[in-house]
Amino acid sequence: MRRRLDAALLLDKPVGLSSNAALQAAKRMFRAAKAGHAGTLDPLASGLLLVLFGDATKFAASLLEADKTYLASVRLGATTTTGDAEGEVTGRRAVAVSEPPVEDVLTKYRGTISQVPPMYSALKFCGQPLYALAREGVCVERSSREVLIHELELISLKGDLLELRVRCSKGTYVRTLAEDIGAALGTVVGARPAAAQTAAHPSTARPLGTFSVLEFGAKGDGHSIDTPAINKAIEAAAAIGGGTVVFPAGTYACYSIHLKSNVELHLQRGATILAAEGAHYDAAEPNQPWHI
Repeated sequence: MRRRLDAALLLDKPVGLSSNAALQAAKRMFRAAKAGHAGTLDPLASGLLLVLFGDATKFAASLLEADKTYLASVRLGATTTTGDAEGEVTGRRAVAVSEPPVEDVLTKYRGTISQVPPMYSALKFCGQPLYALAREGVCVERSSREVLIHELELISLKGDLLELRVRCSKGTYVRTLAEDIGAALGTVVGARPAAAQTAAHPSTARPLGTFSVLEFGAKGDGHSIDTPAINKAIEAAAAIGGGTVVFPAGTYACYSIHLKSNVELHLQRGATILAAEGAHYDAAEPNQPWHI
């Protein structure tokens, strides 16, 4: 049974878990009637996620305006489709840099800078999230916007791996900053393996959702084998005590799905699962639960 709870929880989110999945796990654990968070961390990022319960959610708006601090790992010499380690590598170049030129480049990215938001982001274009368009191979023009980099510190440089500490304003994309630094150094754009938020300066929030198989690499094109991505999504939901895995519209080809008793699969309208034997399952209604 849900209960009234007015509190804030400082949650150390692990890598591989979406912010919403972590929020839902905390909400279930504390049986809270109302919960939200004060900023989103990417699934690849670990660190502080501020979870708010009850009346504490009233502070979310002001917290979203606050600065945030990251420890970022930037891999130089590689370009990816998404600007981070989740994307496919599209280019490589040998890297030979030393600390002095790196420090010179970092100086240029302190203070107020302009950023063009990445296509793989939750910003919307004509009502559609940019990441949804990007997954369809569509690229649209995005306006640059100003962000403020309060601190940009080189922690270490080991070969092609930069370790940076970044304190920045809301709306800053660390992977875009990594790309810009990589380009300025004359290397191919930097791909960010991970970023850890370490201070109570939450980032810009996105609409809360559920686990989506697309977040784990499913294609839904009817040709690619989506078994690994589907099972990863199920494992992630099971790991936090249970949840819902959503299949957006598309055709998902798979051999075997490792169902968990505490995980429910929802097929949105237009979603079809093709089994190895040729059987298929369709969603008659949006978010229809599907079980074997």
